[in-house]
Amino acid sequence: MKPSVSTNAPPEVGAALQRLRLARGLTLEDLSRIAGVSKSMLSQIEREKANPTIAITWRLANALGVAIGELLADVEKNVETIRVLDAHETPTLPGAHAGYILRILGPMELAGKYEWYELTLAPGGELASQAHDPGTHEHLTLLHGSMELEVGSAKKKIKLGSTARYPADQQHAIRNLGKTEAKALLVVIHR
Repeated sequence: MKPSVSTNAPPEVGAALQRLRLARGLTLEDLSRIAGVSKSMLSQIEREKANPTIAITWRLANALGVAIGELLADVEKNVETIRVLDAHETPTLPGAHAGYILRILGPMELAGKYEWYELTLAPGGELASQAHDPGTHEHLTLLHGSMELEVGSAKKKIKLGSTARYPADQQHAIRNLGKTEAKALLVVIHR
């Protein structure tokens, strides 16, 4: 006899919340202020670590300007077998002022859980980050050029083809000390 599968699980609203928040260009802090819901609670909801009460869902829907059902509905997706994003469709976080370009390779619905990027650093460029949530780790694989990684007070040079694995729940920076452009894959895993 097969065990019965419960279909009475609460709806997972995290992906819908994040999609709607990002579509409006809001940070977690922005939405927290508008909806009156703590930033940490919003982060937990988006990562499917917590389900909001009806009252919180109502406040979030009002803050985003949508019907509450849009946050609660299980949206049936018409998914293509193979979906290809052209280079111009890949979201990019430009950091020209700091000499980096960060292309977001991972799907937005996984943001806050698993994220992966293509990081390009100009000579002298730097991607400096504050500490992420506790337990977050990053994995940096150097594809071209040379990079130096600083985590806390530790520094290491990364060789071509090498992968550095490090805790990202402390201040960290990735630098290109070379004379040519450097490129790497960066994977962020949130716990």
